[in-house]
Amino acid sequence: MAKKSFTIHDLPLSERPRERLQKLGVEALSSQEILAVILGRGVAGESVMVTAQRLLSQFGNLKGIASASVEELSQVKGIGPAKASQIKAAFELSSRLEGYSEAEDKPIVKTPEDVVSLVRGKLKGKKREHFLAILLDTRNRLIRVSEISIGSLDTSIVHPREVFKEAISASATSVIFVHNHPSGDPGASEDDIKLTKRLTEVGEIVGIDVLDHIIIGDKNYLSLKREGLF
Repeated sequence: MAKKSFTIHDLPLSERPRERLQKLGVEALSSQEILAVILGRGVAGESVMVTAQRLLSQFGNLKGIASASVEELSQVKGIGPAKASQIKAAFELSSRLEGYSEAEDKPIVKTPEDVVSLVRGKLKGKKREHFLAILLDTRNRLIRVSEISIGSLDTSIVHPREVFKEAISASATSVIFVHNHPSGDPGASEDDIKLTKRLTEVGEIVGIDVLDHIIIGDKNYLSLKREGLF
């Protein structure tokens, strides 16, 4: 007779991740337990805690899990496309939170270094290009960071209408654009320069200043404004 596998229901209520979170707060949970709560349940005959530990073992740590694609996550036993999507969504929420500040603590963004400090965590490890607009008020204080597009930068992906719709709705006075180069090289391409010039021209028409366009690589970055490229 086959031996029954351990499941979450074999744990006392006080030791189950969801119950521990409700009683002690999420801070009291281990990474394995938090993953287990996100996943909800394991596969037949196997505890979700086992599935969570398998994820950590497969990718090394939380950073490795966050950087993995849906396809890579789905290859782990007990993680199908639906659960892989749940995991990616949870990490993306955390990443987006880094791009926002509470109203009473808006950072001032003036230099390329300010920009990199603000968004590097959001863009680090991304395998596709993400184009962001940093929306600023009259005193260069951050209003919000808006993700405009994901994919190769060109005028069909990054359309001025979408960019400035975000800025106008936020009553932004100025904007700084930023995107990552998954290759790790922050050098500006001809398309990067042409797009920046086009967006700057549109900004002049609608009355929103384009202050800079920052390209972020693995270890360094490039400011098109500082380099005199637009």
